[in-house]
Amino acid sequence: MTNKTWRVGVAGLGTVGGGLLQFLADRPDFAPAGDRAVVTAVSARSKSRPRTVDISGLTWFDDPVALAGSSDIDLFVELVGGSDGPAKAAVETALKAGKPVVTANKALIAEHGAELAALAEARGVPLMFEAAVMGGVPAVKIMREALVGDDIDSVAGILNGTCNFILSEMEKTGRSFADVLREAQALGYAEADPTMDVGGFDAGHKISILAALAFGCAPNFAAAEIEGISNVELLDIKLAKDLGYRIKLVASASRTDHGVAVKVHPSLAPLDHPLAQAGGALNALFIEGRRVGRIFVQGPGAGAGPTAAAVAADIADVMTGAVRPVFQAPAGELKPFIAVDPSRTVGKAYLRIMVRDEPGAIAAISETLAECGVSIDSFLQKPVEGAGGVPIVLVTHATPESNLLDAISRIEKLHAVLERPRLLRVARI
Repeated sequence: MTNKTWRVGVAGLGTVGGGLLQFLADRPDFAPAGDRAVVTAVSARSKSRPRTVDISGLTWFDDPVALAGSSDIDLFVELVGGSDGPAKAAVETALKAGKPVVTANKALIAEHGAELAALAEARGVPLMFEAAVMGGVPAVKIMREALVGDDIDSVAGILNGTCNFILSEMEKTGRSFADVLREAQALGYAEADPTMDVGGFDAGHKISILAALAFGCAPNFAAAEIEGISNVELLDIKLAKDLGYRIKLVASASRTDHGVAVKVHPSLAPLDHPLAQAGGALNALFIEGRRVGRIFVQGPGAGAGPTAAAVAADIADVMTGAVRPVFQAPAGELKPFIAVDPSRTVGKAYLRIMVRDEPGAIAAISETLAECGVSIDSFLQKPVEGAGGVPIVLVTHATPESNLLDAISRIEKLHAVLERPRLLRVARI
């Protein structure tokens, strides 16, 4: 049997694209089947931009869509980014031309995964996206391949390294969110416009993909409940730690009697829990299966090396002829999951209530909570210099979120209360 040389076209030559080009230049025969993968054509915004890898011998395309449709490539790699525009058009063009596609584009898969899966399966070609979730950690492969024989009940973890870095540094150094964000931008962890990361949308795209793989449904990013970290205050980080918790941006997807709950929230994790101990830019994930029990994986969620390695792994799967549905079921059987009404969610919560230093404040708050059916698990009153009031902090027992929101609305109107109480969820992990 003669080994084949695969001509690879790469659209997008940023950090990951450059890392992939360097990897394939050094190891074109890395795949176990003995075939070779050689980059022959590329596309990016600027041809003249300085790069760490030589592209002078490669065919240049100004338009990634033209590259995707070129008869001179056998496999198309999309690293442009964005849920629509050139990225989506290029992937559609490659699939319609019968070319396998490998992408690291979580927004594209989370928002258009079902229609792209249908197109790929109709043409009989793979659509691979390992690098879209958790960088070098094989989360997609675990969900789509290793656990196909199990029924997954939930997945939850830290899926955005930028937010994890910011929250870790705020706790470690006592600096504000804005100050640490500027450092993250200087280090390259955060973009000039950090909204996608700190707003929770990046993690929302990733958990939507994992939910689709876990529950055999179409990705449904629009149904995800998303809150970012821009409103997390240093005061809450300190008080949560006093209560035995660490604040992390936790993305979760769980199967319930009412449907699927997909959420991204700044949440409290117990200090001794593995998620609480994943610091810096690390990603971490728990998977709960009915047969295998709990699985925990952790590793780098971004960067040239880890993400390029994930792209290369998908290329190797294409070359070895791996064939399976893009998600857990054929595209024609995929349906968006039914989203759970957030008010019906039951869980523990952290409430921080800023009050005037006057008699009766605690009694009024406790009475209001009881009237709303909210019971207290732990309680802390700790004067904080410069806080503008006395913070009363409590962790509730598990209760419907509708009860919590009702209690917050009532507490906010109490005379002794200075501002709307701050609500953070306690992670269910």
